[in-house]
Amino acid sequence: MEEIHDRSVPPLTGRHTRKSRHNKYYQGPISDHFDGSVFFNPGGTAPNGLADLLKWQFGEKKNRWPGHFESPFHNTAPDARVDGDGLRVTMVGHATMLIQVAGLNILTDPVWSQRVSPLSFVGPKRVNPPGVAFDRLPDIDLVLLTHNHYDHLDIETLKRLHKHHDPLVITPLGNDRIIQASVPCMRVETGDWGSHFAIGPSVTIHMEPCHHWSARGSRDRRMALWAAFVIETPAGKIYHIGDTGFNAGHHYRSVYDKYGGFRLAILPIGAYEPRWFMKDHHQTPQEAVEGMELCAADHAIGHHWGTFQLTNEGVDAPPSALETALQQRDIDPQRFRALRPGETFDVPISTTDGE
Repeated sequence: MEEIHDRSVPPLTGRHTRKSRHNKYYQGPISDHFDGSVFFNPGGTAPNGLADLLKWQFGEKKNRWPGHFESPFHNTAPDARVDGDGLRVTMVGHATMLIQVAGLNILTDPVWSQRVSPLSFVGPKRVNPPGVAFDRLPDIDLVLLTHNHYDHLDIETLKRLHKHHDPLVITPLGNDRIIQASVPCMRVETGDWGSHFAIGPSVTIHMEPCHHWSARGSRDRRMALWAAFVIETPAGKIYHIGDTGFNAGHHYRSVYDKYGGFRLAILPIGAYEPRWFMKDHHQTPQEAVEGMELCAADHAIGHHWGTFQLTNEGVDAPPSALETALQQRDIDPQRFRALRPGETFDVPISTTDGE
């Protein structure tokens, strides 16, 4: 795979650079979403504080998840490549998907670990095995890493990928420091919102805003950036969001204004209860359906559900709520699918993506 890096933002050097003593991941110029110390959502909402966290953890009742949530599609063996007009997505679990398009194999937020936590023996535990066993992966060319929460940035998985596949990782500002502290030889490119990266002669990865935040602990909140991705290919455009709050649909409208319609949108539908705590940073299935319409996606895949219990809703509540939302808006349920681990979706050719 030929890689050409083409960033649309200037280098972070010279007189425009302001150093922050407090940010251990990133030093760069002040912008409309970076104050010289931390990143923020312009016109949006910062993450909840400790008092709200304690209120949620000790004052709210969680639905009890089963120890094992069976998927009938587990242990899928993907094809080596998908070319031509093909666009295939295979769910591994949670936010980890294998996107096969234009001869490229792309992983999103790869996690093969049993827990998503700074500790291997405590924290949210996987309730189903990865839908694709690690040793059954095809050659991985590219990893898109949306932000640094443990259910999206998993160092142990990145170590395995580097050893066996040596992919290029594209991730927002600051996350390279986290990765390369543990995987020093991993190939990592970082960018800001608005950056773009040419991958070979025909695929471009664009980095776009979403409404979220970042942290690996209690003392590095918002020190690394979060982002959504637009994957522009000869087979159509894909809009992938790792995590986002709906934020009145602003980002969906702006991405449509910039790119037009999409063949596929990959949108989070889980980790949304209780709403008073989660509403600003995790959207509901109903909001995801509205987002699909706002960005004019022909098809959508729902992720971020059914693998790790992070919040209060039941394990199968997101697809149920998604089904209801699609019925209410008279949308064919085959257009927006909540994939289970190991399930594969061959996305129909777009009618609105300029093809």
